[in-house]
Amino acid sequence: MKKRPGIFYAKILLFGEYSILCDSMGLTIPYTHFKGELSFINEDKYTDLDFATSSNKLLKEYSTYIRNLKESGKLKCDFNIEAFEADIDKSLYFESSIPQGYGVGSSGALVAALFEKYVIGAVARNQKLPKEEMLVLKDQLAQLESYFHGTSSGMDPLNCYLKHPLLIHNKKDISMVGIPRYKHDQKGAIFLINTGKPGKTSGLVNTFLDRCKIDDYMSRVREEMIPLNDQCIKSLIKGETKRFFNTLFSLSAFLYENLEPMIPEAFKKVWRQGLESQSYYLKLCGSGGGGFLLGFTEDFEKAKKDLRKLDIDIIPVYRNLSNS
Repeated sequence: MKKRPGIFYAKILLFGEYSILCDSMGLTIPYTHFKGELSFINEDKYTDLDFATSSNKLLKEYSTYIRNLKESGKLKCDFNIEAFEADIDKSLYFESSIPQGYGVGSSGALVAALFEKYVIGAVARNQKLPKEEMLVLKDQLAQLESYFHGTSSGMDPLNCYLKHPLLIHNKKDISMVGIPRYKHDQKGAIFLINTGKPGKTSGLVNTFLDRCKIDDYMSRVREEMIPLNDQCIKSLIKGETKRFFNTLFSLSAFLYENLEPMIPEAFKKVWRQGLESQSYYLKLCGSGGGGFLLGFTEDFEKAKKDLRKLDIDIIPVYRNLSNS
């Protein structure tokens, strides 16, 4: 992917939602359909003035958070707060098409943009980082993003900043990775379904963590959910199409049975229909409760037709390519 300076893309966590809280593997990719960049209201641009004004106000509130961290000696990166505050006074805002509350990294892209522009000595994005530097960068970005969610793993802004698929082996081991399109059937695809309303991350995460305090539930997570999640990632990367979809079917069924509060009620039928027809399989994108659902299919055209019958339109994320 060509890395456009100043432009930061959305992200999609393909695998690892919720299970990653229990130290499973994860796989995240940049998604160029949605993007954002820092801009100024008084530039010769045509934009939504209310959105830009609201964004500028949010950045002003955010700058107080950064200044407090810096003055207390707790800030983990050398953030040029004076330049940031001066630009806010000049009507700085984040021009973004990334929907908020949809699980695709709206705050991650903003943090990545601010990190590139205002952090002195920021790690260059045009190189493959050693594991140690990747973890330091992730930790710095996590602190900057925690303002928006209370806590942050740092994975969203890390993916948005590096603009490259990332494989999370565990909390202490992250690497850049490629996904081999040519090894999978060219009719296959990954897509999004818009549920029509944003999700609320914190309450659903707390629900999951509370359930994990129950021994039987935690056993299912460790003995079923995590192995299925990790095998999906391994099969996708290796190009093992048949094994990937067989495992994905089981993972989608597990999520349907065990994470039902995270699935919007109106879309449970759509999820179940995919399992029964085996035309497509759904999973959560983000914490759920709204936002997007993530879909996988071995036959994109068939999945589109089947979903249209349910009055569902889909947004392509990733199409396999012919090797011809």
